[in-house]
Amino acid sequence: MQGLKFRILLDSEAKAEVFRDIVISDSSDFESFYRAIISAFELKGDQMASFYVSNDSWDKGHEINLMDMSYDDDALDQPANVMNKAIIKDFIASVHQKFILIYDFLAMQIFLIELIETGLPNPSNAELVLGVGEVPKDALNEELGEDVFSAGGAALVDDDDSEEDDYGLNDYDDDYNSEDLEGFSESDY
Repeated sequence: MQGLKFRILLDSEAKAEVFRDIVISDSSDFESFYRAIISAFELKGDQMASFYVSNDSWDKGHEINLMDMSYDDDALDQPANVMNKAIIKDFIASVHQKFILIYDFLAMQIFLIELIETGLPNPSNAELVLGVGEVPKDALNEELGEDVFSAGGAALVDDDDSEEDDYGLNDYDDDYNSEDLEGFSESDY
């Protein structure tokens, strides 16, 4: 068993470079690696996620899910598809092996992961050894998801209809005017 150092780069539109280096045992499972990444980037970890084995062109290959999504149709000769059963060393094919982690499939938060060093002392737990750059809040959409969904949609309602709301719901003109109902009587219909 040996320690592996991975560089995890947040793929965002922000101009600042944001990455974390994590050392983890080659005999650890991908769920432990996932938890270390979530912790390093200060995410809640309450979204679906998948790792993808990748190549030098950053193409998505074999998928490793957070939860079992197979519905018992997996072929027996396929590698493990669930993070807690997939061992990292079983997916290392080259010295600079690459993986892609997609966190939150609605917001499509993408992390590009590359093996940058091998043969390190074997850590008992994953260790964050380097953190560069601040994670931009808008890059991870953590606040938007909280505001919209935790209040049961209340964040979408603006008390003052004359002002445009933060989510663009008043960006169109429906030609409706409250004066249109003046003189309306249900008894006429």
